[in-house]
This record gives sequence, C-alpha cells and structure tokens, in this order.
Amino acid sequence: MRINTNVAAIATANRLFNNQADLNVHIERLSTGLRINRGADDPAGLIASEVLRSQIQGISQALENSQRAVNVISVAEASLNEISSLILDLRGLITHAANEGAISQAEIEADQLQVDSILEAIDRIANTTSFAGRRLIDGSLSYTVSGLHTSAIARAMLFGARVPEDGATRVTVSVVQSAQTAQLAYAGSSIDHNVTLELKGTLGTEIVAISSGSSVEQIAATINASTLVTGVSATVSGTGSGAALLLNSVEFGEDAFVSVQPLEGDFIVAAGARTQDNGRDAGVLINGQAASFNALTGLLRANGLDMEIELTVAGATTLGSTDFYITGGGAMFQIGPEVHPGGQISIGIPSVGTAHLGDVQNGFLNTIGGAGRNSLVGGHAAQAGEVVTKALNQVAVLRGRLGSLQRNQIETNMDSQRVALENVMASESAIRDADIATEVANLTRAQILVKSTSTVLGIANQLPANALSLLQG
Repeated sequence: MRINTNVAAIATANRLFNNQADLNVHIERLSTGLRINRGADDPAGLIASEVLRSQIQGISQALENSQRAVNVISVAEASLNEISSLILDLRGLITHAANEGAISQAEIEADQLQVDSILEAIDRIANTTSFAGRRLIDGSLSYTVSGLHTSAIARAMLFGARVPEDGATRVTVSVVQSAQTAQLAYAGSSIDHNVTLELKGTLGTEIVAISSGSSVEQIAATINASTLVTGVSATVSGTGSGAALLLNSVEFGEDAFVSVQPLEGDFIVAAGARTQDNGRDAGVLINGQAASFNALTGLLRANGLDMEIELTVAGATTLGSTDFYITGGGAMFQIGPEVHPGGQISIGIPSVGTAHLGDVQNGFLNTIGGAGRNSLVGGHAAQAGEVVTKALNQVAVLRGRLGSLQRNQIETNMDSQRVALENVMASESAIRDADIATEVANLTRAQILVKSTSTVLGIANQLPANALSLLQG
C-alpha cells in the first residue's frame, strides 16, 4: 500500500474528467440544437455543412430577388394596363369623330380636346411609373443600340439580349428573300367594250365598271379611286401597244392579295391567265437564325436574343445584310443562387410614350394630337385609327412579354428554387443539427457516469487511510 501516490484516485479523476467533458458536450448540443458547434466536433461534417449553408444563403437570396422582380413587373404591367385602357378610349373617340355626317365640327373639336388630354395622361404615366425610384416604362430600361441603319431597319424593339460587360452584342440582319406585294399584270392600251369587274384586295371588295374605249390610264384611275376600299392600286408601265396595267396590293406579305374577276365582258388580255396573286413575306436571318416574318415585321427568340424588327420597304425588298450593335441597357434580374449568366434574365422595356407608340409608316400616337398630321380636326380619322391599332397592339405585346417573363421564367424558377432549398436544408440539417432523442439519452448516460465516478473518486481517496490500520496494528 502506498500513501504518496494514489493511483486509483488518479485513474478515477481522469475518468471523471472525460465523463464531465462528455456531459458538457451533450449539454451544449441540447442547448444549441446543433451537433456541430465547432470544427473539433466533426471537421469533415463542418466543411460539408458550411458548403451547404452557403448554397442555402444563395438560394434564399435568389428567391427574394425573384419576388422583387415579380413586384417590378407587376408595377410596370399595371401601368401598361391603364395605358391600354386609355388607348381604347382613343379608339372610341376616333370612331365617333369619323361620323362626320351626324356630328358638328364643334363636336369633333371636343373629341380632339379629349384626345389631347388622353395623350397627356399616357405620357404622364409613362414618365412617372417607377419602382424604388427607378422609372420603368419611359425607356430607361430599354436596350441601347448603335449603328442602326434606318434606311433598312425602320425600328428594332429589343425585349431580351445578352450583352457582355463592357462589351457589345452584334446583330446581323440578312434579307435572303425580298418582300413583295401581290401583283397582276394586264397587257393592252385600251378596251373596246364595257366591262364590270369584281376587284378584291386586303381591305375589301369593290365592283368596278369600265366603259368601252377607256385607255389603260383611265382604267388605272378608275381602280385607284377605290384603293381605300380594296387595298389595290393600279399603275401603268410602258406606253402605246407595249403598255401594261399593273395591279398591286398596297401592303406587302402573304396576307396581301389582289383578285380580279370579270362579272360582265372580258378584261384586257392577261399576261398568263392569273386572276389572283398573293404577296410574299420577307425572308430574314438574324444572326444566322430564321426570323418569323409577317410582311415587313419579324420576330426572333433564340440564342439569348428576343426582338421584334420592322424593315423599311427598301430594306425588305433588297437582298443583303446590315449590322447594328446592342451596347447595353435593359433590366437584368439575378434569379439564380450563383452570380452567373445562367442565373440571370434580362428584359428591355421600351418607352410607351406617345412619341414611341406606332410606326414610321402610319405615324406615332402623338401625331393624332391637335397639332399632329393625323389629328381629328384635320379630318384624318382613318389614319388616326391605324395609328391607334398599331399602338394598342404594341402595348399588348409588351404586356404579354412581361407576363411571359413572370410566369414562364421567374415563377417557375421560384418553384424549382423552393424545392432545391427544401432539399439542401434537409441535407444540412442531417449533418449539423442534433438528434434530440439521442442527445437526451447520451446526456442521461453522461450524468450517471459523472455521479458514479464522483462517488468512486471519493472511495479511492479514502484508500490511503487504510495504511493507518497497519501502523496501529
């Protein structure tokens, strides 16, 4: 028996220290709810958990960004809806003013005053609609372009594009098939009998009577008198016996047509035997991709480029290529967890002010104002109606684009990110979170061991006292 070194007490004290440390671990885990509170708890698990936590933070922020993007689009779409309602009011005023036989000039002037007021309201909405101090539909979020040849491209509306940082995206527009109007050609310098024709065009049908002895020039004039009704115009090519009467549709494209059916008598000798012809849409490649064209206007949604392009007559009827560059602009939304082009979407929101709604051919919405060339007081209700139709369609297309972006890209992305967040959080929880049932069982075990070891340590400390019995004996 030894009294200088109590080996049993030392061994018991070491065991008590280990048991106390184990008890502290389980108390900490139950207090924090985490199995890993420091790197020493599980080094490999900590690394995996931190990676997953980073991913969780990115996904959570992506969901917040997506919701904010939805809010931005909702504000813009609400304003566009109001502008659409105002344009519909313009339609009613124009139709009312066109009823010249039943209303006075004073009423037309009153209609014009309302038109001017509506135009001011449209511009005010366009210039003041904003989100968090950023204006949305005044053109501030439109893409900026350079090098656009207006002799070939009347208008380019960009709804989406990938533009490199501090760079530019090149857009090559190649006309590989020229647009055409519908055309019928008739040979002859005059007609020697009465003829009645049914003349059909894109706009409508007219019965045309041509008297005997009419020259080809007179026939052309008679047909042109009905151009506004039929959408068919006539020109004379050549003179004398080599003269030809050319009947063309006013508009380009496959939807435009010219039809001539004699109802009484025979028309002048036809070149061929054709009585009807249709126009042809322009065939255009944009950056090598075939664009969907209707007459002179086309759409492309491919390779990160979403645009509507309107060619001039010269540009659509001349084979060749022209370039322009997208240098920046647009609204970019970060809807993915990684700051990478794959997690970003962008959209261009062009100005919907009255100077930008409409087209070059018919005029823009501001031209139907009192001082404009398509004003009601100037007797241009028909032209104003064309402008309003085009403007209404443009606003509808823009609303559709915004709605498609919200529903098909942002909201579907939010759905997938929510599922991803659920799975990643479950994985991170399995690694880092404490199993309460297990920890309670381990805590109970550690408490019992600490108490029992404390008791044993007391017994071990009493062992050296047994040496006194030997001395007393």
